[in-house]
Amino acid sequence: MPDSTYRLAVIVASTRAGRFGPTVANWLTRQTAQRDDIEVDVIDLADHPLPVHLTREPGPEDAAALAAVTPRLAAADAFVVVTPEYNHSYPASVKNLIDWHYTQWQAKPVAFVSYGGLSGGLRAVEHLRPVFAELHAVTIRETVSFHSPWGKLDDTGSHLDEEAGAAAQAAAKVMLDQLSWWAVSLREARAARPYGN
Repeated sequence: MPDSTYRLAVIVASTRAGRFGPTVANWLTRQTAQRDDIEVDVIDLADHPLPVHLTREPGPEDAAALAAVTPRLAAADAFVVVTPEYNHSYPASVKNLIDWHYTQWQAKPVAFVSYGGLSGGLRAVEHLRPVFAELHAVTIRETVSFHSPWGKLDDTGSHLDEEAGAAAQAAAKVMLDQLSWWAVSLREARAARPYGN
């Protein structure tokens, strides 16, 4: 992998029936596909249900569920959390993912693509920032948010409104540019001096 290329884990947070998250994730992966500095791994939490009872010594079944996700988080240089807003916050599924892991997040950048009603999921993002700060992750200031996006994107993630689509693409470029700087810089820093808290 070239020095300027990094591994990005895109986390689809919603597991709710009829969810819109995969559509937004498809939109995001279309944006990353236009770049040559990102290798994407989509982690859809609906495909990887994690145990809800946290323990330091998971049993065989729980360990197998974690084994499908944990190495992918560890291998990532950066993350984008694609999250809806549920009741002014983020889904329990993403909190469960976060709480099962610790070192996998450390000294790595996290960006957010959110969606929802009038707020576009931004309240979920603001609740996630201090959680990731506690885990020694760096959150990216710029976000992409979709306000009432239902019916505005097709299943492949193509925006049906050209003007709104161009604005979202511009926001994604700024976010991904920032994420790339942090991903490569922090990877180099971790290699030069392993992170410890």
